[in-house]
Amino acid sequence: MLPEFVYKIATFEQWDEALEKGTFDGAPVDLDDGYIHFSTTGQVRETATKHFKGQDGLMLVKVATAPMARHYKMETSRGGALFPHLYAKLPVSDAVIWEEIQLQPDGTHHFPDWFEDDESSAA
Repeated sequence: MLPEFVYKIATFEQWDEALEKGTFDGAPVDLDDGYIHFSTTGQVRETATKHFKGQDGLMLVKVATAPMARHYKMETSRGGALFPHLYAKLPVSDAVIWEEIQLQPDGTHHFPDWFEDDESSAA
């Protein structure tokens, strides 16, 4: 079953380009793999730690899955967990909110307050 919302971590530059074009075509890893990688509410912090630790200039983008449901698949990935993948370009109109992820002195990220609320409601 596809979650109602998924999350994408993108650089400022990637998301600014998407806003200008109207679509997010993917980060380099997405383009290499042939689909856009997303994380669920419970996965996005681990994704940030594993792939973006110490990196500044990042946005957390919350995306509604219903508009693009026919192009999304939940597929086995890291540790056997199911991750959402999009086999199409992402219309920015499917993004419901986006905000900077603050880099902390220890190299971890502080997520926006609205994401904290998402985590609480997902538990």
